[in-house]
Amino acid sequence: MIEKFKEAFREEAAELLGNLEATLLELEGDPENAELISSVFRTMHTIKGSSAMFGFEAISKFTHEVESIMESLREGAFVADRRFIDLTLQARDLINAMLADGGEPLDRETEDLVKEFKAHTQKRIAEKGEHTEKSLKSDQPKTEPALSSAAPPSAEGPSIPPPSTGPMETYRIRFMPSEDIFYNGTRPLLLLEELGSLGEISLTVLADKIPPLSTLDPEKCYVGWDITLSTDRGENAIRDVFIFVEGSSQLEIERLESGNATEGEVKRVGEILVDRGVTTPERIESLEGNRKRIGELLVEEKIATPDEVKSALTEQEHLKKIKERQEQSGMSSIRVASEKLDALVDLVGELVTLQARLARTTLDIKDGGLSTISEQFERLVSQLRDNTMGIRMLPIGSTFSRFRRLVRDLSNELGKEIELITEGAETELDKTVIEKLNDPLIHIIRNSVDHGIEHPQERLAKGKSRGGTVTLSALHSGAYVLIKIADDGAGLDTEAIYAKAVERGMIKSGTALSQSDMYQLIFAPGFSTAKTVTSVSGRGVGMDVVKRQIDTLGGTIIIDSEKDRGTSITLKIPLTLAIIEGLLVRVATEYYIIPLSVVDGCIELNREQKTETRSGLEKQGRNLLTYRNKLLPYVFLRELFDVPGTEPPIQQIVVANALDNQIGFVVDQVIGDNQTVIKPLGRMFRHSEGLSGATILGDGTVALIVDVNHLAVVAQRNEARFLDVREQNVQGNR
Repeated sequence: MIEKFKEAFREEAAELLGNLEATLLELEGDPENAELISSVFRTMHTIKGSSAMFGFEAISKFTHEVESIMESLREGAFVADRRFIDLTLQARDLINAMLADGGEPLDRETEDLVKEFKAHTQKRIAEKGEHTEKSLKSDQPKTEPALSSAAPPSAEGPSIPPPSTGPMETYRIRFMPSEDIFYNGTRPLLLLEELGSLGEISLTVLADKIPPLSTLDPEKCYVGWDITLSTDRGENAIRDVFIFVEGSSQLEIERLESGNATEGEVKRVGEILVDRGVTTPERIESLEGNRKRIGELLVEEKIATPDEVKSALTEQEHLKKIKERQEQSGMSSIRVASEKLDALVDLVGELVTLQARLARTTLDIKDGGLSTISEQFERLVSQLRDNTMGIRMLPIGSTFSRFRRLVRDLSNELGKEIELITEGAETELDKTVIEKLNDPLIHIIRNSVDHGIEHPQERLAKGKSRGGTVTLSALHSGAYVLIKIADDGAGLDTEAIYAKAVERGMIKSGTALSQSDMYQLIFAPGFSTAKTVTSVSGRGVGMDVVKRQIDTLGGTIIIDSEKDRGTSITLKIPLTLAIIEGLLVRVATEYYIIPLSVVDGCIELNREQKTETRSGLEKQGRNLLTYRNKLLPYVFLRELFDVPGTEPPIQQIVVANALDNQIGFVVDQVIGDNQTVIKPLGRMFRHSEGLSGATILGDGTVALIVDVNHLAVVAQRNEARFLDVREQNVQGNR
């Protein structure tokens, strides 16, 4: 029984360590953020207590040491710097390693790290000039202070009471009391306290109108407040708070467009300042790319005051907290082993197959009562399938967050300044697909950091900012997810790619290649244009792995690049790999499934329309017809899969989207839509060209699932072979 609880602890600890890494990287950019510091401390405290409870004494002892250091940080003894973040990340990695080894101690590593940690912390405390007499008390853990549930709102910063039960709207409020407000007995702080009782409030004091002490009148009010309030009480309730002072004071109330903080991403500081009319989008755009924060630049150029920037930051932090709070309150979840989910999907797959058999039997028997039952069963199975697949869907942000650490570490190793920007982290994808995307994304990001982004001096010489950016984004597109990795680096060197391909004998010198064909060369095994081999890349290992894995997922890769502007690589990935909607077709006595998500249409093909030749390789050569005012190349599945039998007088062409183009597949008959439970091919057929799996039809017949992208490549290869033969024939006739 204890092993069961230990396993549960390992899973929880792994999740906590993943969140810890993301929090530390965020803290590096905002080292005085009290909430982030508290989050790091709480994580260490939780791991320490839980590990001791389940017998992981080495982890508990080490985490206790780190927690004591974090307590000094939380108390303000020093400010976290880059080296402190490095050491904390190393501590996180050591805890992770001990978890992987079943809690076995790493005495030498942990002792060395604790010594280095304490030495650096003491140095930081001395440098700050405060708390110099305070030493780290690693053997005396302190009790966390109790939290008051009835504390009034502070004059500055977020104060978040328990969330309200109804849907909330978020308002931006500016309250500038008249200077004479004290004369009638009004106390502004009581108004703010009453306002805070309406919901969740954050405040920023506007103190730029306070005069020098020599001219200050203590009976006058010189301050105002920028307020962000999330409430379910409406604007009228807000105005009621200020009903007796509204006529004599400046009061502005604006409902934010993203009132529900869970909808979309929280705005950046620059966007908030544009909303407030402090600056313009053009000015913000002109300042982007600078290594300094946008707020600092606006203050330096006297576009915004420090109070205005501080107010925008408070609003942004408020919206982040509301977003997290609403997401947590709207979610009640349980932890389920992935094996159980996989077993559930397998059972649903069997039900889908059984439903297909029932539908087929009902059609043969022609019984009205049974037909009604079959239709109801089909509807329920369809709903069960959709719900089950929905359970397997996870936000891809869980994968994105891992790469912040990767980019940070590689930047340090290569002496570059690179920021990772993520977008669309809430996009959901099948957990199996997410797991298989990890390695391809690592290889692409490593290439962007090593080959794409230039060193700071080189970027400055090109007129760029010192630091580069890698943008990782995701969005839904029909039955696919588009994952884009873009950098603002040097772009792909097509001349070097072409020269290396000629050198390796991949193409002949003088061969004309389109830009997309040129880019596809980098996916060849062992292909690399790097002049030197580094610890990061240069051995030609990586992009071929990306291509192989994306092909396995049934996806495609799209590359776009511009010299000195950067490169973007887009991965087009199916949402799920377990159950798909397919188009069932027949060739002779063989059945095939073409994924419905790639099908654009179906047209007839009769003998008179065939534009093929019948000698040598030309038999598999150039087949073209007009489809929607464009030339459509088409291939015969009968010939590609060597299916025996006689062609019928009229055949069907299934038009599919593959490799950013359209291609037609000629079949004898299009049967119709089919819910397809994907089964892997056996070991003997695993490497068959053009097939990605199989499924069982209602009558027990096996239908093979067509790999459309792979067949498109085969067709292109046959086309190239046809053109080579034709060119040789022309040369021979001369």
